[in-house]
Amino acid sequence: MSKVPPLLPAETLHRLVRLARRDGMMVLGLSGSLAIASAALGDYWGALVGVIIAGAGVFELHGATLLTGGKTEGVNWLVASQLYLLAAVLGYVFWRLQAYDPEWVKQITAPMLHAPEMQAKLEEAGATEADMLRMMRLIYHVTYALVAILTVFYQGGMALYYHRRRAAVAAALAEQHPEE
Repeated sequence: MSKVPPLLPAETLHRLVRLARRDGMMVLGLSGSLAIASAALGDYWGALVGVIIAGAGVFELHGATLLTGGKTEGVNWLVASQLYLLAAVLGYVFWRLQAYDPEWVKQITAPMLHAPEMQAKLEEAGATEADMLRMMRLIYHVTYALVAILTVFYQGGMALYYHRRRAAVAAALAEQHPEE
């Protein structure tokens, strides 16, 4: 089995910029869309969170633009965008976990829980409405915990990926712009 040689610095730079643009556009597009949808539904806090998270996409795109322009500090923007996004998502998760409202859950699930089919299934399972509400609370908390864990791994991994390519990026930019 032959060992694959490392990428040339220019190829590393090309791949890094392509990834940063794709990731930045995805973050900006998704969070911007969610912010608009939240605002349209009257959820202004949700809209604010969407705009805050969209900032990470803007930072990442700015970093890619700096690198395309031959500026090594673009890597700093890429790393910072991931750490900013990590902090924003973890802050949102913490806020949502603190804001759990069992009365709101009862209100939105009442039509489903009181439907004859659901009542029959609850009786068959030997479960009560209170059991279902406890399960929904558990699902709520587990879901947000998973979002937090996945964010730590993904955004942390992306920050580390960008950081570890600093030397190759600097070498590629030095080759492209030897006069600077």
